[in-house]
Amino acid sequence: MSTTESSSDREFAGRDTTRKRLLRAVAAQTAALSAAVHLLWAWPRLVEPADARPYVFLLGGVFTVAIAAATLRADEYRRLYALGAGTLAAFLVGYAWWHGGGTAAALASDPLAIVGKGAEVVGVVAFLALYRLAPPTSVVVERVKEAGSEATGGEPTDGEATDGEPTDGEDQSPRA
Repeated sequence: MSTTESSSDREFAGRDTTRKRLLRAVAAQTAALSAAVHLLWAWPRLVEPADARPYVFLLGGVFTVAIAAATLRADEYRRLYALGAGTLAAFLVGYAWWHGGGTAAALASDPLAIVGKGAEVVGVVAFLALYRLAPPTSVVVERVKEAGSEATGGEPTDGEATDGEPTDGEDQSPRA
């Protein structure tokens, strides 16, 4: 980060504060656990062609793993955290919708569902907390631009010529 911080940047702590690291770990682990539960439920049921849920659960599980990985690797984007919270909340709402009035009985009779729904509730809370702690996207983009310009030292990047001579990416054949 540069020595001159903008006022909006000062309002938000850096990405690597202890609280944010802990919340990211919890959010990613609960998302991965929810994905694992959905994949474990879906895998043996893929041979049932009349039920589309196993295929939807496979796609949802893969998508949730991608969100978990991005949560750990990417910058702190509010949209990513909203996507994580929304995906896990969709699993919760979908379960309640599917089982209707018998949701409590269905949940009580399925230990795998108990684990999955518990992980999803904790995950939604963690993702929402990350959303609240994350700076607006414009602040994150500004941080990335500053880090990029500091890394290059203000020098031109590949493809930019300083003295009219071609760089590595340009065609060096004579022009007519």
